[in-house]
This record gives sequence, C-alpha cells and structure tokens, in this order.
Amino acid sequence: MKILVVDDYATMRRIVRNLLTQIGYSDIEEAGDGVTALAKLRESKFGLVISDWNMEPMTGLQLLKEIRADNKLNGTPFIMVTAESKTENVVAAKEAGVNNYIVKPFNADTLKQKIQSVIGG
Repeated sequence: MKILVVDDYATMRRIVRNLLTQIGYSDIEEAGDGVTALAKLRESKFGLVISDWNMEPMTGLQLLKEIRADNKLNGTPFIMVTAESKTENVVAAKEAGVNNYIVKPFNADTLKQKIQSVIGG
C-alpha cells in the first residue's frame, strides 16, 4: 500500500516515515503542503493519507475537504495528525470525513493501531 505523508515540517515527515517503516510500510511518498499533496493524489493512487492539520497555505482540514469533494479521491482513507486535541477540531475533522485522528506526540504502536482501524488488517 502506498502512503502519502503530508506535513510542512520536514522533520515531522521524516519521523512519520521512520515510524511507518518500523511497522512494515515501505511505499511512502511525502508532500510539504496540501497543494502538492493534492497534485500527487491526482496523478497516482494512494492507499492512505497521513496529514498534519496545521499547514500553510492549505491546512490539513482543507486538504481533507478537497479530497472528499473529488469523486476520484473521496474514498481515500485519511488520518489527521495534530498537536491539539480540541474537541471542536476533532468534530470539524469528523464532519469533513476524516477516518481517524492522531494527537502528537505519538509512537509506532499508536500509528499502527490507527492505520489498522482505518484500513483493517
């Protein structure tokens, strides 16, 4: 399964990539912002998107809404990563169609559990 990791912070992308590798995923691509992520999603099939919430110029929530509004992409599983666990954020993400939610900091076990709950297995 190909996974797209979206975060405007290169260090965080590397951390998520390393955690994914630890739990057995190797087909991983990265995007530094939502605009780049959308372009990648439209040119190649991904089995999962793991995106940070707080990004410029397009937030993770905006990216999620764009994906859900696109007939070709709207079935793509989406996990939102955020440093904030504010209830209104969780509700907004759920309303926009997020599949799961991870609050930073997190470890490989948490990531694995969230991925399994989204894609099964």
